[in-house]
Amino acid sequence: MSTAAAEGKQQRMAARPWLFYALLTTGLWGVWGAFAGLPTQHGFPETMVYVVWALTMIPPALFASWRAGWKLQADARSVCLGSTIGLLGAGGQMLLFHAVHNGPTYLIFPLIALSPVVTIALSLLLLRERVSRLGAAGVVLALLALPMFDYAPSGAGSAHNVLWFIDTLLIMGAWGVQAFCMKLANRTMNAENIFFYMALTGLLLIPVALWMTDFSQPINYGVDGPWLAAITQVLNSTGALTLVYAFRYGKAIVVAPLTNAGAPLITAVISLAALGLVPQPLKLAGIVLAFAAAALLAIEPEASA
Repeated sequence: MSTAAAEGKQQRMAARPWLFYALLTTGLWGVWGAFAGLPTQHGFPETMVYVVWALTMIPPALFASWRAGWKLQADARSVCLGSTIGLLGAGGQMLLFHAVHNGPTYLIFPLIALSPVVTIALSLLLLRERVSRLGAAGVVLALLALPMFDYAPSGAGSAHNVLWFIDTLLIMGAWGVQAFCMKLANRTMNAENIFFYMALTGLLLIPVALWMTDFSQPINYGVDGPWLAAITQVLNSTGALTLVYAFRYGKAIVVAPLTNAGAPLITAVISLAALGLVPQPLKLAGIVLAFAAAALLAIEPEASA
């Protein structure tokens, strides 16, 4: 790439901060997704991974608070919105532990991946957000790609009860509403305060995660347990902060599908290149659709968010 072209690209990114933060989120979450399962494979339970994740929210929360001049918006609206965003995210994660214990993951995760549908519907109806035909095509492609990344056909679903399906719908709704609330809160709050409340509510739910942990089973407390979880979850928590900034500057109907489709795209590429895993044809199709969606959304004409 020539110097002029590189400078032009930097200028476009500077003029569209939502795109910079959205792409940074997809990168962080894409790498996190490729390695997030390693601690549990080494005997560190998912509920304890949640505890580690909540603790890794502290450093970016401190950074965000410093950036905001250590000023906390403590009015009723800010406390309510910030706490709601945090509880929807962390509560959905808690419910996910229960869902995967009772149901088939090959159906749970594709359904949860459709949470941007909820975000888009709420943003269209309540925030009156709109996109061009180009952006609309990117949103549709992203929504089509999302279920493909996690779907893995299996015949083991007959023994599962209906509770997993109810849990999954609740999680999908919670995370879809959470993204909408991030955009709504950014209209009256600064992004740093939003993330502070997200971190706080995540920490407050640690006792619940500990209560859900089966300590009668052996738990790996070695380097490839909590310490490996900390390394991967730092990517997750930092991505959560950059996501808040993406919603601060961009439209929810664009940011939500871009980040939710882009992150699995990067995860799939890393899994293919670094871990030696060959994606199934359906996931390969998802990669192609996600790439096309990301390209369309990235060139979506700029307009007031």
